[in-house]
Amino acid sequence: MSSLDDYTPPAEPVGGRLKRAVDLAVSVPLLVAASPVMLALAVWVKRDSPGPVLFRQQRTGFAGHPFTLLKFRSMVDGAVNMGPGLRVTSTDSRITRSGTVMRKLSLDELPQLINIVRGDMSLIGPRPTMPFHMERYDSRQLRRLDARPGVTGLAQVRGRNAIPWSVRLRHDVEYVETWSPLKDLAIVLRTVAVVMRRSGTYDDSRPVFDLPERPSPGDPPTARPTRHDG
Repeated sequence: MSSLDDYTPPAEPVGGRLKRAVDLAVSVPLLVAASPVMLALAVWVKRDSPGPVLFRQQRTGFAGHPFTLLKFRSMVDGAVNMGPGLRVTSTDSRITRSGTVMRKLSLDELPQLINIVRGDMSLIGPRPTMPFHMERYDSRQLRRLDARPGVTGLAQVRGRNAIPWSVRLRHDVEYVETWSPLKDLAIVLRTVAVVMRRSGTYDDSRPVFDLPERPSPGDPPTARPTRHDG
């Protein structure tokens, strides 16, 4: 049984039309202003290592709908099929030279401005996760799907990749339940500080995907944590 069987999505994402209007008012001018930087990064990525400029991956959006996330490629082409797979550490040899710089400054996330303009994402919200994550959410954790996923969010300014997924989801649900324009503004300001400190970019200490599997009807409960860099 899918977790979505336990989930009834709201009529519109958290923040509604106001949040969407703010997203467009900020992301469209920012995308235009950042275009020269993005072009320079695209050239650097292409020259730095073989493979596409953009990394595309299916992620989960509002109400559990899938969309294609865009990022500048910061690792060698096909990295997800090498070594530790989805998990990325600070000493990961799959990270390219351009990727090292982009990850430190979060510049690899700039193409997500396109996702925002398309309506896939918001500036602020729970980070977009892999579809298989959704299968492990309990009924309360599913509430994170009430919001469009964000480039940054409450969990990102409270620990980012250095905190377990169960804690991240708790922060995401708190965001959904207490959203306000002022809270979004506070998260933006705190995000700047997090990026400047370069904190929480990697988790080198322990597996952080600690969500247990949801058993099928009649199956005994199991727990098989999977590591994932979000």
